[in-house]
Amino acid sequence: MAKTFKIKKGDQVMVIAGDDKGTTGEVLQVLTKKDAVIVAGCKMAKKAVKPSEQNKEGGFANVEMPIHISNVKKVEA
Repeated sequence: MAKTFKIKKGDQVMVIAGDDKGTTGEVLQVLTKKDAVIVAGCKMAKKAVKPSEQNKEGGFANVEMPIHISNVKKVEA
């Protein structure tokens, strides 16, 4: 049975716990299997990127990491 959350993709949420506490942003993705969401501009991490056809240089990219759904709350836009 699929889980359902009150938070959907595109909603505005506020982070209520962790390093980004108090930050608001838009939900980019909901990960139902991990009970997590990805919020734009929150919990950034540097990821190594291999050189490819599109990115000849490679190097590092800043990527948003998942935040547990209990650590965010929906805010009215």
